Amino acid sequence: MAEAAGQNPLAAAIAEAMAALTPPEPSVDGRRMRAEANRARIVAAMLELISEGFMTPPAEAVAERAGVGLRTVFRLFNDMDSLYREMHAMMLARMAPIAAEPVLGEDWRERLRNLIRRRVRLFEEMMPFQVAADAHRARSSFLQKEHAHLVRLQRFSATALLPDEVQADPVVMEMVDLAMSFDAWRRLRLDQGQTYDKAEEIMAELVFRAIGQ
Repeated sequence: MAEAAGQNPLAAAIAEAMAALTPPEPSVDGRRMRAEANRARIVAAMLELISEGFMTPPAEAVAERAGVGLRTVFRLFNDMDSLYREMHAMMLARMAPIAAEPVLGEDWRERLRNLIRRRVRLFEEMMPFQVAADAHRARSSFLQKEHAHLVRLQRFSATALLPDEVQADPVVMEMVDLAMSFDAWRRLRLDQGQTYDKAEEIMAELVFRAIGQ
């Protein structure tokens, strides 16, 4: 029970990913500093447009939102994986405060319920970017790698809280993993049209019924 012992595997994984993705300190050279500032504006513009429903924002819209020239967009991001990497890093930075919150509770049931509560907050924050990323994943080795990492992380952070007798049942573990997945949250929110609170309630109910509680 890693989180019960005060550890937070999700926060640790996000911190590790951010450290790997964070670019080196910009040079004192003015041109380099302007380029770094433009990159940050472009990434922020992409995320804003995606959050507004544009899964594949055109370069012209990105340039206008970022306040830079169209040539600057193409020059700074000459391949899509470099753009995905920086968008991913910015999303991790946004989610880090939520992920760092400890999962507390008097017993494993309460801790699991609080983990679900924290997890859906993360899912809701990452929803627009993740939906857009899924649409492009087949064409991006970076997005494929990060998707596999997200699936593993979701599974570990959920199952680490469960008692040994629950973990001993492989079918129950697969049910819990599925019920607490981003895919389940996206289905509830986007396809089934559930409100945030109702979707959280349904997810928790699914998890505890799978466990037999």
